[in-house]
Amino acid sequence: MSDPVVELRGVGKRYGTGVEALRDVTAGFPRGKLTTLLGPSGCGKTTLLKIVAGLIQPTSGEVRVDGRRVEGPGPERAFVFQDFALLPWATVLRNVAFGLELRGTPREAREATARNWIREVGLAGFEQSYPHQLSGGMRQRVGLARALAVDAAIILMDEPFSAVDEQTRRKFQEDLLVLLRDRGKTVIFVTHSIEEAVYLSDRIVLLTPRPGRVHRVVQPSVDRGRRSPDEIRRDKGYLDAVDEIWQELKQHVG
Repeated sequence: MSDPVVELRGVGKRYGTGVEALRDVTAGFPRGKLTTLLGPSGCGKTTLLKIVAGLIQPTSGEVRVDGRRVEGPGPERAFVFQDFALLPWATVLRNVAFGLELRGTPREAREATARNWIREVGLAGFEQSYPHQLSGGMRQRVGLARALAVDAAIILMDEPFSAVDEQTRRKFQEDLLVLLRDRGKTVIFVTHSIEEAVYLSDRIVLLTPRPGRVHRVVQPSVDRGRRSPDEIRRDKGYLDAVDEIWQELKQHVG
């Protein structure tokens, strides 16, 4: 694999309770690609993502971003949380601009950037709304806009569409591909859904049951081109990849 922007080198994580979440995880994530972490419940996907983010420290091994060891959060990485993690007392505009505010960006500049991303994710007109006034899907769009507003090179997404209905989820998947297609972002995405992983991903890292280890890496042979989402989901490469991954994972179910 050429040009990995994120490298995991023998990463392990053991909690004080004695639970070993991850063991000797070694993997690379190529620049400008969307890679999904996929595996059984409890295999350490979210733990691994938070280690890459610098939100928690590994017990062993290391993470490197562009060759530099990760010691904590950094401006080149942005995190999209499963539970939205919005500021309840702040408007949509303030929430989206919050990362830029923390970086000291002047108010006029950060609000202009925030307004642009609010428009990009389809929330124009809701700038002065508060999180409690929005649907779950709209709150998730705010979280995505906030991550994109800081223009981080690496976007870390922890099951970002799991809290919305299936129709909204499919729309989000399509919108995400459009948003990222020409922006050169490196995305590490966590999901429980095989179908979602195959639809979105350039690469899929399959993890074993706890303690999570890399079982294998799958590169779906899906011709996305300029085809419609429904055409992609009927594509033989898509269907074969879904079945192949299911055959591997189902032995760990139950």
